[in-house]
Amino acid sequence: MNLVREAFLYQNRFNGQTMVFKVEFPVTEGAGFPYLMKDVGLLAASGIRVVIVPGAAECIDKALEEHGKRALFVRGERRTTHDVIPYVEMAAFHAATRFMTGLSACRVDAVIGNFVRARGRGVADGVDMEATGAVDKVFTEAIARVLDFGMVPILPCIGWSPVGKPYNVSSDEIAVAVSAALGAVKLVIVTAGAAFYARDFAAPEGVDCAEDGHILHLGPKEAALMLKMNADEGTDGALLSRRTPGTVKERSLSALSLAVAASKAGVERVHIVNGWEEGVVLRELFSNFGAGTMVYADEYEAIRTMRNSDIPDVLRLMEPLMRKGVLLRRSAEDIQERKDDYVVFVIDGAVHGCAALREWGGGQAEIGALVSGGEKVEAGVGRRLVQWLLERARRRGIKRVFVLTVSTQDWFEALGFREAAVETLPEAKRKGYDGERKSKVYALDVV
Repeated sequence: MNLVREAFLYQNRFNGQTMVFKVEFPVTEGAGFPYLMKDVGLLAASGIRVVIVPGAAECIDKALEEHGKRALFVRGERRTTHDVIPYVEMAAFHAATRFMTGLSACRVDAVIGNFVRARGRGVADGVDMEATGAVDKVFTEAIARVLDFGMVPILPCIGWSPVGKPYNVSSDEIAVAVSAALGAVKLVIVTAGAAFYARDFAAPEGVDCAEDGHILHLGPKEAALMLKMNADEGTDGALLSRRTPGTVKERSLSALSLAVAASKAGVERVHIVNGWEEGVVLRELFSNFGAGTMVYADEYEAIRTMRNSDIPDVLRLMEPLMRKGVLLRRSAEDIQERKDDYVVFVIDGAVHGCAALREWGGGQAEIGALVSGGEKVEAGVGRRLVQWLLERARRRGIKRVFVLTVSTQDWFEALGFREAAVETLPEAKRKGYDGERKSKVYALDVV
């Protein structure tokens, strides 16, 4: 039920907003591609303005090989000579047509168009790049007209000069340029198997991971640092397309490089997802913790003091734990009475956790009413709430913080709390201790 609520919340928030999808070519050859198109079509039909930028690197590789052509790479970028540009065009439109076909099967109209004006890349390291181009302009008005008709614009990796000369333009560069030009709220990078697990990458300290170890989100500085820490994997953080990545790590770092470039261009949310997983796009977009890794350009989450308008959401989060007896039952009036004790954890404007710090005198305070979405505690919400309240306690001169728990003692021990006797509780708290509930006491000296 919570997932359904989250889906409606996010769908309502993004209705009428633009999302750009950059999809790597191998995903189009997978068995799950029709389902991906159904999900993307569902987004378009629900009022989200969808734009697709197909990747075509592998398709171009294959087309050149079949015709006995080859393309060298200069500083990681494909050098497209004038004699091979016809084959690049053919491959680029072949890749784009796959999306039109997939959307047509879902009864979603799409348009493949010349929405990008390009200019020649020129000379790089003394090498004439010939028909390799760069984005000169995105025709946003033309794209907007297509979107206004409820259709999906598809932008192949070809741009044209003002006199109609075609250039091979990196689909990564197009994805960044169109996302920035349209003011897209999200760029979604659908990869051919890329995934970020903490066990596989050197990562900045303190990044949030899900229970299975995949990295949930990164700030732009964290993402850039992660690229630098893994630079030996063959990526330099540049925007330009590079030799087609072969390993999962190479694909992952290539996608992260694109995410950093988009973030620098002003795209607030960039999502990297594994296109082999069915339903990954909807799970990433319509749940608070998603299914991939997000790079965010602004403050995406925050802990703040509770407001009156938060109380219904806080009670909703508490109710399952109150029914199980994990939390003591509280009413809206109980929470309102001690509202100043509470803080809430907010993700994209939605309350997803809460906790309270109650002072008992004598230099002691209690952390209670800790809720962090049940199974989502491993994602760091509970830890952040506790650490935030510990810092509040330090600022207030509290010497000792304690908790009463019936089921989360191991979790608190991992945060440094140690079991203590009931007799160590402040007198007022000790008098109200429920002997039948038999809660265990865990305490931490605040230094």
